[in-house]
Amino acid sequence: MVKPMKKILFHLLIYIPICGWGQSGLFDSDTVLNLKLTGDYKSLVTDRADVPSEHPLVLRYNDGSSEVSIPVSTRTRGNFRRKIGGCIYPPILLIFKDARAKENTIFSEQQKLKLVVPCKSDDYVVKEYMAYRIYNLVTPKSFRARLVKLTFEDPDKKKNPEPFYSILLEEESQMAKRNNLISVERNLNPVLTDPDTFINMAVFEYMIGNTDWSVEYQQNVKLIAKDSLSAPFTVPYDFDHSGLVNASYAQPAEQLKLASVTERRYRGYCLTDLSQYTPSFALFNKVKDQVYSLFGTAPYLTAGSKKSCLKFIDEFYAAINNPQRVKKDFGYPCDPSGTGEIIIKGLKNEQKK
Repeated sequence: MVKPMKKILFHLLIYIPICGWGQSGLFDSDTVLNLKLTGDYKSLVTDRADVPSEHPLVLRYNDGSSEVSIPVSTRTRGNFRRKIGGCIYPPILLIFKDARAKENTIFSEQQKLKLVVPCKSDDYVVKEYMAYRIYNLVTPKSFRARLVKLTFEDPDKKKNPEPFYSILLEEESQMAKRNNLISVERNLNPVLTDPDTFINMAVFEYMIGNTDWSVEYQQNVKLIAKDSLSAPFTVPYDFDHSGLVNASYAQPAEQLKLASVTERRYRGYCLTDLSQYTPSFALFNKVKDQVYSLFGTAPYLTAGSKKSCLKFIDEFYAAINNPQRVKKDFGYPCDPSGTGEIIIKGLKNEQKK
């Protein structure tokens, strides 16, 4: 028989992690995080150099009892949104160099964080965030994302920009570690990756109408594996050129011969036996209610965005549950006269060798 005091302690030890007592991690909550980047932010966002400089800023947030301040180095990153897309803000990298300053904060485990900021509208950012959340439902081998309301604040300026939605993305090494795997870099044919994971990823990319990816050149795809010799697992990211987001600046690669990003194109490799898709379709049908619930309970989505996203998802589920559409869309990579042989490398398109 457990003595009363020991029994109380036993239940308390169980209760603490459930209630989240103590400092939780950055990606342990789905609530919108209010962040400020304070300092000369203009020097940062106007830095479009080929080799961008680091700019010191102070990251601030409220932990529920007081404001937390962490000095960070920041620099612009990416290619399209930074140099070509005509974006208001370029993508940003947050670099945490002061280990002591981040102790006992939600950023205690972070080294470098990608901050996805709006190119034209933060409505696109919110929809891209929803794409990450969908894939989290499909597999833990996915990047976690945290939606934030970001404020740029320069004390020397009389007027600063209005707060806007942005996304913080889980670090690649942490995502791999969370799955008891390591990050690897290889240029390889997708048939050499873990087949089940690849098919699920390719079906997901079809779901959100994203064609801007390739395994061959690790274009918007990361690889994680048990070791350097094992078949790697594919993990997608960067979905702003998808049909689900439908950004005004997004266009499919010309060689794909698509009218717009809202026109779906399955870009996996050829599988003549279409029954190999059955487990993947079953998985997506299993999480269907959760997918719709994500959008139904998202207060940060505008009514128009919610309607258009749900319509786009409706079309996906109609397709994977229609044998004729499955044959047409998922058999497309086997069509020698189609564009299934096109792969994407950065902003260029090349023919498979």
